[in-house]
Amino acid sequence: MNKELIIHTGPNGTDVAMLEDKMLVELHQERVTNQFNVGDIYLGKIKKVLPGLNAAFIDVGHEKDAFIHYTDLSPDIRSLMKYASHAIAGAIDGTLNNFEKEPEIVKTGTIKDVLHNKTHLLVQILKEPISTKGPRLTCEVSIAGRFLVLTPFSDSVGISKKIDSADERKRLRQLVDSVRPKNFGVIVRTQAAGKGAELLQADLLMLVEKWKEMTANLKGAQPVKKVLSEVDKTTGILRDLLNPDFNKIVTNSPALSQDLEDYIERIASDKKGLVSTYTGKVPMYDHFGITKQIKASFGRTVTLPNGCYLIIEKTEALHVIDVNSGHRNTTEGTQENNALRTNIEVAEEIARQLRLRDLGGIIVIDFIDMKLPEHKLELYNKMREFMDKDRATHTILQLSKFNLMQITRERVRPEIAITTTEVCSTCAGTGTISSSLMLRDEIESDLEHLSASHRTLKLYVHPIVQAYLKKGMPSIQMKWWWQYKNFIKIYSNEDLSFTDYKFFDEQDEEISLA
Repeated sequence: MNKELIIHTGPNGTDVAMLEDKMLVELHQERVTNQFNVGDIYLGKIKKVLPGLNAAFIDVGHEKDAFIHYTDLSPDIRSLMKYASHAIAGAIDGTLNNFEKEPEIVKTGTIKDVLHNKTHLLVQILKEPISTKGPRLTCEVSIAGRFLVLTPFSDSVGISKKIDSADERKRLRQLVDSVRPKNFGVIVRTQAAGKGAELLQADLLMLVEKWKEMTANLKGAQPVKKVLSEVDKTTGILRDLLNPDFNKIVTNSPALSQDLEDYIERIASDKKGLVSTYTGKVPMYDHFGITKQIKASFGRTVTLPNGCYLIIEKTEALHVIDVNSGHRNTTEGTQENNALRTNIEVAEEIARQLRLRDLGGIIVIDFIDMKLPEHKLELYNKMREFMDKDRATHTILQLSKFNLMQITRERVRPEIAITTTEVCSTCAGTGTISSSLMLRDEIESDLEHLSASHRTLKLYVHPIVQAYLKKGMPSIQMKWWWQYKNFIKIYSNEDLSFTDYKFFDEQDEEISLA
């Protein structure tokens, strides 16, 4: 499988699209206004301790106070609070060699026993703010690298369950345990399989340096303060996903391209050549077919090539997906077999939609009715297979007697919500526009004016209008060449409405027509 990462940067932030065999499967949006990312560590201010909920509200700078439950405090919360106090006082340098850990808290305790009379707390973002809710926090602080995850105040070495080989698990455990600093635990990630001691030790040293950086930022700190930032989504995706299947990383920013090359050289020097900078004239997402896929994949209705379609509805508590056979031809085979075949085809698209939209919480899928238990079991196994690529933690239940499948999927960030309907830029939603018959006359009027002062002109129009202007022999484009003695280059832009158009000069600067 070929994987490509297409990264578009703009004034509002960065969009990261991941393609698998040219199919859009993940879309991540990082906005400049997003201050709270999963993994960020804060020195927060305790606002309320609620014994009835066995939880507390913490101020981390968001308009809504963040929430932490007793079960998210970590068994080593007392050691963490002691360490944070020493770090604020400047009495510790980031190492834990001589640090005396405090006793662990009990699982059945109450939050008032731990946070009573406390004013601040070192916390990590577990879930980003979603809807009207503030961030969800944890005190089980960890710092993730490409191969390892550092867990302070622990002495254990955990191995990813996805590493199946018993010999490899044993090798990694012995290797990491031999280089692990005192009072630091380590979780070995799936990407560490087959990697040598040098790479793993370098990753571990980098994580320890991050811990020391956080300690230095705590010195003299007052709540509320961010003391360690998680990497941005772009480098986070590279850190988590970069594998031999990746064959291309493209960005429209030369500066980001250089940063990515430097980052990849540190984590996987053999893959530095994957990065390239897009310099084409067509908008980058249009060039790679991403814009079209976004418009086809988001929205209430999603149509599949086989004629089936999905209706995706969101409620406050869950997402509901209704499967419809549409105009699919079902003249061959029995109704039961056709239902199974259709459900399996649709299940693959549903698994993609969950990743693409980053849907979380409870998802209920209403499949086409099937009666045979073996068919229901086959569909369940296929859905598990399709969901194997999903990095989010998820649980899939077998179909009920009503052909309903329930899925729970981890939600740590707001879902991707893209409006696929467009407000006409000409009518501003009134439903009336100037006659399309006048469009050619309007363009020609501007051409006559601009041709006198520009040797080269570039015209951007809606794709349907582009096809109309370039079709035939001679085409309208050629007639313009003869009439205005100026060859007009015509490009399509899917973001333009049907009756909208823009002119650009030789330097690709837009020409104002006001």
